[in-house]
Amino acid sequence: MTAGRLKGKVAVVTGASRGIGRATALELAQHGADVTVNARSHPDEGLQVVREIERIGQRAILVHGDVADRKFDERMIDETVRQLGRVDILVNNAAASVRKPLLELEVEDVEKAWAVSLWAVFHCSQLAARQMVKQGEGGSIVNISSVHAYRPYSNSTAYNGAKAAINHMAATWAVELAKYGIRVNTIEPGWIDTPGERKHYSEEHIREAGKKLLMGRLGTADEIAKGVSYLVSADASYVTGTCLRIDGGFVLPLP
Repeated sequence: MTAGRLKGKVAVVTGASRGIGRATALELAQHGADVTVNARSHPDEGLQVVREIERIGQRAILVHGDVADRKFDERMIDETVRQLGRVDILVNNAAASVRKPLLELEVEDVEKAWAVSLWAVFHCSQLAARQMVKQGEGGSIVNISSVHAYRPYSNSTAYNGAKAAINHMAATWAVELAKYGIRVNTIEPGWIDTPGERKHYSEEHIREAGKKLLMGRLGTADEIAKGVSYLVSADASYVTGTCLRIDGGFVLPLP
């Protein structure tokens, strides 16, 4: 890694109070970026991330709210420009999931999941891209997708569909925004050890299931964050419209 390779850049990271979002915000700051930390459910933890970034020596602000609300997203981008001066990087990390079989899903379940995992990605990307075009110096957008976009795991209709959609939207935006110097890419994490996994599985299950994976363990949020920092840096200046799968071979057959 090259220290300071994001010096002078300003990043917006959604869902940045925990897990992959938190790790990403800190990783970008380590490389010299100032960061807008978005948090909805855990603003106190979001504030802790801000304080950690400040200890690194970078500027950071907390913008507390729900990215499913376009009006909020407008305020988030405006506040970033007002306090940090610009927007160069957007990381769409915030997501929501409802795990039910198709026959039991309520429309409200799907709407709730898509509001954050799909619509928020559209809103934030459009608003950030408009700001980047206005600045005239290019930029980078990264969507945190999932291997669920590739493999249709059961009981995850809304989440699977949203992740597949944001992959294709990212590729479309890469085509449209290339002329402005804006690169758009996607990362597909596999099974990552994050606080969110504890909503669905016990510690024992996570530990034992991890042993059965191809690499013998779950991935870490830091491993995803390092992929993001590569994609938004000049090291990836010729990379756009691609999907970087960081899954420890999760989608491969076991030997």
